[in-house]
Amino acid sequence: MEPIVLNWSSGKDAALAFHILQQSGSYHIRHLLTTISREHGRIIMHGVREELLDRQAAAIGLPLQKVYLDTAPDNSAYERSMEDALTVVKNEGITKAAFGDIFLEDLREYREVQLSRIGITGIFPLWKKNTRELVGTLEDAGIEAIIVCVNEQLVVRDFLGQRLTRELADRLPAGVDPCGENGEFHTFVTKAPYFRQAVAVKTGEVTRKLYNEGGDNEAAFLFLDLLPGG
Repeated sequence: MEPIVLNWSSGKDAALAFHILQQSGSYHIRHLLTTISREHGRIIMHGVREELLDRQAAAIGLPLQKVYLDTAPDNSAYERSMEDALTVVKNEGITKAAFGDIFLEDLREYREVQLSRIGITGIFPLWKKNTRELVGTLEDAGIEAIIVCVNEQLVVRDFLGQRLTRELADRLPAGVDPCGENGEFHTFVTKAPYFRQAVAVKTGEVTRKLYNEGGDNEAAFLFLDLLPGG
């Protein structure tokens, strides 16, 4: 099997990508790679504590390559940091990197361009799959993903802390992608068939963060703080 690194967001898409890659029998996931806010010690976009990320990696039993970024880094800083991290795994003989992207063409193209600069090929195991069917795959595989972040203009606060299932996907507002592929919501995985043990969590406070304030793309997100449990 070919060794690869998996971009690990801590959420459902990364967990599904891991599951599908594992089931394929073609790849051996050797490393996980995650971007973290240097200032806050939390996963970029998801807002999950670094300690919970560490517990996930320990449950999976794989080394975790952490990419620390400043708050709101510009593209050049992000690209340099990612290049440095991927160069480390490339020096171990890994020339393929997997991502959980589903249908955002511009994002995939961006990743492929950046990867090509250091001689790494992108793998997209979820690409163009039906997102409602992916929720079913998630549930059938026994992957438990809790909603930890929502765009409050699209998804109400009550969905925070709930497990993503077929039933929940049916309750999402019209126009919201079942996997949140357009950034409507993000999740944290507490259990998967390839976890040695579940990651126990407790729910904490909900905070609100406004992005692009006053701009055309202004958006407010609600974050549920998960605390280590057990």
